[in-house]
Amino acid sequence: LSPEGCLEIYTPEGFDEMSNLVTAEPATHLKGRRLRRGFFARSWDAELDRQGRILIPAQLRETAQLNRAVIVNGRRECLEVWNRDRWQKELEEVEAAYAAELESLE
Repeated sequence: LSPEGCLEIYTPEGFDEMSNLVTAEPATHLKGRRLRRGFFARSWDAELDRQGRILIPAQLRETAQLNRAVIVNGRRECLEVWNRDRWQKELEEVEAAYAAELESLE
């Protein structure tokens, strides 16, 4: 689950990459322990069923407020699954900040 409240679905390679980032902070530091808890506590291995679907655990569906209508958004490193209302709010914030954030990359 992302800090913004969407469900993130990683490939095994993407999960390993994110795991390396999360565990870069030493576990002896509070920040490192909290990063690990926040990321790994809600992680699970998923397999496709015969129809190519993934069953999302009920606890994650509830936390992400995923109901019948969801938005799937692609990011480079993962897929995001959003509650439609949360996505609309996030999209408004992204659109408001995108130009300035893009210019700051130069």
